[in-house]
Amino acid sequence: MREVDHFIGGAFCGAASGARISRENPATGEPLRAIARGDAADVARAVDAARRACAIWGRMPAADRSRVLLAMAAGIEARLDELARLECEDTGKPLSLARSLDIPRAAANFRFFATAILHEAGESFSTERPARAINFTLRRPLGVVGCISPWNLPLYLFTWKIAPALAAGNCVVAKPSELTPTTAAVLGEIAQAAGLPAGALNIVHGLGGEAGQAIVDHAEVCAVSFTGGTTTGRRIAARCGERLIPASLELGGKNAAIVCEDADLSIALPEIVRSSFLNQGEICLCSSRILVHRSRMKEFTERFVAAVNALTVGDPLSAETDLGALISKDHREKVLAAVERGVRDGGVVAAGGEVPRGLPARVANGAFLRPTVLLGVPQDSTCVQEETFGPVVTVHGFDRHRDAVAMANGTRYGLSASVWTRDLSRAHRMAGALDAGTVWVNCWMLRDLRVPFGGTKDSGIGREGGVHALHFFSEPTNVCIATGDQS
Repeated sequence: MREVDHFIGGAFCGAASGARISRENPATGEPLRAIARGDAADVARAVDAARRACAIWGRMPAADRSRVLLAMAAGIEARLDELARLECEDTGKPLSLARSLDIPRAAANFRFFATAILHEAGESFSTERPARAINFTLRRPLGVVGCISPWNLPLYLFTWKIAPALAAGNCVVAKPSELTPTTAAVLGEIAQAAGLPAGALNIVHGLGGEAGQAIVDHAEVCAVSFTGGTTTGRRIAARCGERLIPASLELGGKNAAIVCEDADLSIALPEIVRSSFLNQGEICLCSSRILVHRSRMKEFTERFVAAVNALTVGDPLSAETDLGALISKDHREKVLAAVERGVRDGGVVAAGGEVPRGLPARVANGAFLRPTVLLGVPQDSTCVQEETFGPVVTVHGFDRHRDAVAMANGTRYGLSASVWTRDLSRAHRMAGALDAGTVWVNCWMLRDLRVPFGGTKDSGIGREGGVHALHFFSEPTNVCIATGDQS
């Protein structure tokens, strides 16, 4: 697939303007795709198609919607190898990771919400005064909704929004990142084959400031779900506030892993390495600050640095690769600039911090970076305070558990944290004091699709997952029926 087109009204088409965006393979630097560059005119076509489809999809019984969504899950699974290869090409991530994480989770998203709508339970309340009545709550789809997703987990996060929106009976205008659009285009083919009505899912490609902004601005878009950077999230929140439509915003993170004095390092250390550098650290949930009790600091740091130095950076197609390429050379420069700021502020590079040498010829021009560990960076450094979104972690010591909590809470973000301790009472106390939407204890990224997911502070507004997502994409109506004497 060399050209990526919009999917509007059940058919593929180029941008109305004819414009395209060029994209290169981040691992090789070679030309990869020509992507339709959508604008307000393309979004208007997509919204019109979605509005017409609401009369079909929005009125379809839940059991019928479920069958279509299950067919989409099966379609994703049937094309796993193809989708994983495309994801690898677009992102630079290891092919093994796309095969084991990204694509299976995309199928799971559709399967989960397809079955969840078959088991929904309503609320009812019996009223006795001032008169007898029964109250119950109905939920109906909003109509046309916008879903905008990022480049780091392309199909995984794209379907995490689209699946509940469709399951609730809405029709969707969705925009994937212009950097990683290809699996979204294949999803359009899968939707066709699964029997999704034309217009129920529309995919518009393009830049955030053009196609994305047009989705947020369109008068017939009833809600927006966005995952991405905090700066963009603020603009979307402001615009949705002006329009008085709901917005779900999953934004940045600067997540802490807290290693207590009694932590079992045989469990904690490999998991913290994974939580720091999975997907090249390009996951909003990755640990970027590691807080270690001073009694374990020397042991942890020595073992952690050795484990990080043992990670293999290289060709995403190789089964031996642990870290592939970053999303682009421009992004690599931003990550390196964060490392330089940390060193300038007094930090010391204990591992990585440079472009790897001796890569195979196929990937010699790729956007690679060795996993990086910084020691001694002060808390007020922008390297510690701002999201890096790359394979960079800072390690800090603490004396008291309350100090660790204060350090963990000492940024403007509040997405996730992890606590590593054998003392579950301590873990419970610390979890309750951490400003984070998710706290893992002795694990990381162990996900249950039923639980609420989202952040506090600058990490976002609202929650995704399970009933929370279905409720976001639906409108409640209370019905009150008199059942007795009204006198």
